Amino acid sequence: MEEYTLLRQFADSWMLLALFAFFIGVVVWVFRPGSTRTYDDTANIPFRHADAPAPREGITAAPLRGNDKPATFKEARQ
Repeated sequence: MEEYTLLRQFADSWMLLALFAFFIGVVVWVFRPGSTRTYDDTANIPFRHADAPAPREGITAAPLRGNDKPATFKEARQ
């Protein structure tokens, strides 16, 4: 039997079954109980600082004048 024919038969039968089982495993892993909190937290990352962005370390939006200091995390959140 030629190598191509052997690999083609393997891909058409057992590899198809293995990839289908892998797909079902991924779907079960994503929709397992208890994963909702993890995925909700990840999905809300862009909205964590929607009201006031957190200050970036060492970078200020405008040059500081006099005794001005950059806002702390708590000040930026208020």
